[in-house]
Amino acid sequence: MSGLTWTEPAASPLLYLLGQIKDSQSERGVECPGFLPPPSNQDLVARAISAKEKLGERVFILGHHYQRDEVIQFADSTGDSFKLAKDAAARPEADYIVFCGVHFMAESADILTHGDQKVILPDLAAGCSMADMAAIDQVETCWSDLEKIGIAKSTVPVVYMNSTAAIKGFTGRNGGTVCTSSNAKSAMDWAFAKGERILFLPDQHLGRNTAVLQMGLSLSDCVVYDPYKPNGGLTDSELLNAKVILWKGHCSVHGRFTINSVNDVRAKVPDVNVLVHPECINEVVQAADQVGSTESIIKIIKAAPAGSAWAVGTELNLVRRIAQDNPDKRVMFLDKTICYCSTMNRIDLPHLVSSLENLVAGKVVNQIQVEADTAKWAKIALDQMLALPAKI
Repeated sequence: MSGLTWTEPAASPLLYLLGQIKDSQSERGVECPGFLPPPSNQDLVARAISAKEKLGERVFILGHHYQRDEVIQFADSTGDSFKLAKDAAARPEADYIVFCGVHFMAESADILTHGDQKVILPDLAAGCSMADMAAIDQVETCWSDLEKIGIAKSTVPVVYMNSTAAIKGFTGRNGGTVCTSSNAKSAMDWAFAKGERILFLPDQHLGRNTAVLQMGLSLSDCVVYDPYKPNGGLTDSELLNAKVILWKGHCSVHGRFTINSVNDVRAKVPDVNVLVHPECINEVVQAADQVGSTESIIKIIKAAPAGSAWAVGTELNLVRRIAQDNPDKRVMFLDKTICYCSTMNRIDLPHLVSSLENLVAGKVVNQIQVEADTAKWAKIALDQMLALPAKI
């Protein structure tokens, strides 16, 4: 690893990996694998190159920033979920879109591409714990709660990209939009021009941070709807008076970063710049020097002065890659211990090679297909997202 200095975070205790102890400093739902498996067999690199050459322009490989380096090296396009959604839609000539990311991203690619294209997810187990925190029946129950007190018609749903196709379909049917961390403010501006309040799901932290830090709202303007409690655990009055109704969901990786993480790095590196993702908790975002989407984080550090020090609060694969790409700066991970996005890291070189070689043999495996009616309404919400002004 190049860079002024790169200190690998300590591996998390094995007991975390086995699920026998929990991290009291993190939100419920955080699982930390602690370390990656050993590098894949180098013979797989030659096989991946060969299969990709045989497929030629028939295949287009998308790689999310949180993917392993062994996978990213074969991506035709890299980016966050917003950029990759646009890139998928912009390649109508490709027969196959191989999405090295997680399930909800591949669903969005299937919705945005034309019917003859096939979207493949190399490992179907690559999901997203945040997306799983908002099930369609729970969201429909929430909407019924809003209807009962007469505010559903004046509420605009804004759903984060990190959600299932069913949730995006719900959003399209109810006049809302999808957003990403790079255009959440634009989505909220659009929504407030249509209605009196926003139902923001599934990530409460992105919704809260956008509302408070960018929209000028107060913390008291936001309430949290808990799908496991009657009426979301809220009174009718709280729902009526809220400007933003936040879903009780979060990112298991970004939820690890705490105010102690920020204080510790400032004590050790007095001149450090703390840069975090808006999925972090509000206390961490308030204490940071800068906040940005994954694309924004990359651009900020690339443009930073040589010799500057940066503690970055986002997924470790990306932070390591940023350190490698910016050898004239000191880039460090904000947390003390390793924590990858465990589901994103299910996509490895063996799975990618298997997908490509099957395509060469004329077999389509792990195809992601969204049901037609769901896709129709989800596309309306996604198209609205793509029409929003991007700020990254």
